[in-house]
Amino acid sequence: MVYGTGNGVMSMRVGWYLNRLRSMEPAEILHRLGERRRKLVSRRRDQGWARYSAAPLRAVFPSLADSVRAAGPAQRQAIAAAAASALAGRFSALGVDWPARAAGDLYPAALWRLDPVTGGAWPDAATYAFDVDFRAEGQRGDVKYVWEANRLQFLVPLAAQAVLGDDGAALKAIEAAIASWHAANPPFGGVGWASGIEVAVRSIGLIAVHSLVGARLSDHTIGQLGEILAASAYWLPRFPSRFSSANNHLVAELAGEYLIGLALGRPDDTARAGLIAEIDRQILPDGAGAEQTPSYAAFTAELALLCAKAAAAAGAPFPSGYEARLLAFAGFVAALGRPTPRLGDDDEGRLVTLGAAFEADYPASVSAAIAGLYGKPGPLPAGDDFRTLIFGPPAADMERPKGLIQFMAGGLSVWHGQLAGRKVRLTFDHGPLGYLSIAAHGHADALSLTLDIDGVPVLVDPGTYLYASGGRWRDWFRSTPAHNTLNLEGASQSLMSGPFNWSRKARATLAEAMADPLRLVARHDGYQRRFGVVHERTVARDGEALLVTDRLLGGGRQAEIVWQLAPGLVAARNGNSVTVSRNDAALLRLDLPEGAMAIAIGRGGPGQGGWVSERFGSRLPAARISWQGVVGETGATTLLTPLPGV
Repeated sequence: MVYGTGNGVMSMRVGWYLNRLRSMEPAEILHRLGERRRKLVSRRRDQGWARYSAAPLRAVFPSLADSVRAAGPAQRQAIAAAAASALAGRFSALGVDWPARAAGDLYPAALWRLDPVTGGAWPDAATYAFDVDFRAEGQRGDVKYVWEANRLQFLVPLAAQAVLGDDGAALKAIEAAIASWHAANPPFGGVGWASGIEVAVRSIGLIAVHSLVGARLSDHTIGQLGEILAASAYWLPRFPSRFSSANNHLVAELAGEYLIGLALGRPDDTARAGLIAEIDRQILPDGAGAEQTPSYAAFTAELALLCAKAAAAAGAPFPSGYEARLLAFAGFVAALGRPTPRLGDDDEGRLVTLGAAFEADYPASVSAAIAGLYGKPGPLPAGDDFRTLIFGPPAADMERPKGLIQFMAGGLSVWHGQLAGRKVRLTFDHGPLGYLSIAAHGHADALSLTLDIDGVPVLVDPGTYLYASGGRWRDWFRSTPAHNTLNLEGASQSLMSGPFNWSRKARATLAEAMADPLRLVARHDGYQRRFGVVHERTVARDGEALLVTDRLLGGGRQAEIVWQLAPGLVAARNGNSVTVSRNDAALLRLDLPEGAMAIAIGRGGPGQGGWVSERFGSRLPAARISWQGVVGETGATTLLTPLPGV
């Protein structure tokens, strides 16, 4: 089975540059050459703290402490639990627990280099930041883990606890963490300065900490914090993500520049204008994210929302169009329903957070926060939701979505209905692969479906698993054979050219849509050049069931149609029918066409059975129903029938 491409014997770094070069226009090549020159200059001139003097800091969110003091019992309990974990030397992120640290030495220098999965260490400050090859798969592990600790986001719950409990231990821990990080990570040294999004997100977290407890930190700590922000203010506009890289990374960098400018008393109008323009590009008019993933759209929206709050506090609110895009995203998430379906990549990047244990449904939390800031109805958040403290609760609960809701710019149709007395949610993807020329976070999932029954995910997107260190697994989880659609010869509709790059992209179009009775018809051309056919899929209501008909326009081919189940579900076969159950309760019956059919649960490497990644870094075996047979103009039909509850 073919589901990705490799780089042969060449190094990952050389391969990355070659693959990216194929996606670059002449203007980007010139930009990259200029960037290379600036990196050479910074190697000689910009390392160390001497160039970055601290400036007096201003509270960017002056009312933040008062907001935290208004916390309800569940929120106070969540803050206390997150702070207690940090004070006990525990840190968890991306599905992994870091080795516990002694309370007397919470932040040793080695922490900022540690990969908690492999136990290996990333380069320290003696290595120039741009010499760190963080894209390479090697013994150090996935760079996402070491970066997660370097974001310093665990300081926010400590600061919140200090506000609520006047906790001297929390303040002491904050000062120790900033001192340790400052000593171990001088500018342009080591992995912590190797990526703009990391520089920005770390700065934003520190700005929030300063707004909460800045008046109670020592002058020495404030000086160190100021130097970190000053160095970050220099770094970010010098090495921006542009052209094919200008996705959520650019939004984070612009947000970082804008908020740092406010903190240093030097408002950055260029960053402000850039941020306004990027929100228009990366949140589409219908509210869907241009990167084709709700979680990355939520991250982009949260960055934008925090800047909007800061701008209002500074007396210079953003224009109404900016607010409209954020509200459109909030509406998009509300229309998806809860739980928010997992589609495309998700690296669990968050901004204002107590930690992974307190993020049950991130897009829904951001949607509620947008409604809260602008005084609109929205999905009510959980009682312990931390963002509600920062942005306020929605003005009212939003009406639950129903019927067919379509996002034409985003290329997604969502249907909420009832079949056999069950509440059903269906998503149907007919959108682009992803954003910009490399479509970094898209999956080759054109015409794929997800299906929930009574709030239980049944047919699911496989998830993300790993990034740079994923290798063949990274290829598998974003390949067409891993998704609920049709593939030919195990090939993806779009061609990969690296873990965050696509050299050829399938184009999907919605050909027909009817709400009552439900009928959707869409096509994609991803197999036209290689196999001479166009895949067409029709989804239609048929009584108390859904008919899914796959056709190949242009001739008959041997094909595979996949139905990936969520972990924990049991699939029992009877001829060409499969009954799907959860805890011995039947949920769904699939009646497949005549042909070869198999049910496989993950048992080996990529492509060997079904795998689902519900969290970054984690993969779980899950039943993958695979039908194989000849598909042509007449089509192959699968009947999806929810089964009545007991």
